[in-house]
Amino acid sequence: MNGYFAILNIRVKMLFQYRAAAFAAICTQLFWGLITVMIYRAFYAGSETSEPITLGQTITFLWLGQSFLRILPWTVDKEIEAQVKNGNVAYELVRPLHLYALWFARAFAHLAAPTAMRCAPVLILAGLFLGLQAPVSLAAGLAFFVSVILAFFLSSSIVTLVMISLFWTISGEGIKRMMPHITVLLSGMVVPLPLFPGWMQPFLSFQPFRGVMDIPCRLYTGVIPAAEAVYYFAFQIAWTLFFIWLGRYCAHRAMKKFVIQGG
Repeated sequence: MNGYFAILNIRVKMLFQYRAAAFAAICTQLFWGLITVMIYRAFYAGSETSEPITLGQTITFLWLGQSFLRILPWTVDKEIEAQVKNGNVAYELVRPLHLYALWFARAFAHLAAPTAMRCAPVLILAGLFLGLQAPVSLAAGLAFFVSVILAFFLSSSIVTLVMISLFWTISGEGIKRMMPHITVLLSGMVVPLPLFPGWMQPFLSFQPFRGVMDIPCRLYTGVIPAAEAVYYFAFQIAWTLFFIWLGRYCAHRAMKKFVIQGG
């Protein structure tokens, strides 16, 4: 395990060097968040029926989404992508480490470091000036914290599976272009999932992407009572274990058929 923690530590330290990019991202997320809040204020002002969540909860959903935007599994490690394309992934295979665990550690760092640099400034500014509400209770805040940690593991397992899928593609552009749209929509980033039509709720409540953003936000705002948090933790853990199993299986299959030309 020491080797994987070393890789994780090195990747996090390397990604923390991109502070200018983090500052630009914070400005972008604040700007985008303000636009989205104005849209939802207009939506609620013109609505003649009661909505499943209040305007304050919706605004809180949106700012939490902007704060933890980089937790979404919509990008892959560009170095690994390049290695698969040019054959340098052979260097990864000769390391005395399991390929899946190695890439999982890199995926976790790829999500955690940018999130750590961006979330605090956005949370502070949104909480002081832009309508982000505090957790409804201490228990809700603790449940939110645990759920976010589980969301990192779930998101990392999805990203790792996407990276392994590159062994079966020529360029990987197709799945890379689809993932942002699928992830943003089904995680509740664009529209909080409670605001979707009722006929979609059974599907939305089961699909895994809600575990990345929707569940933490609902726990934070009290839409999901803290007393029910254990069930939703189990939901996140179950999907994480499924994607880990699927990723390890696909990695095992890939290693049997993977050929490096000229190697």
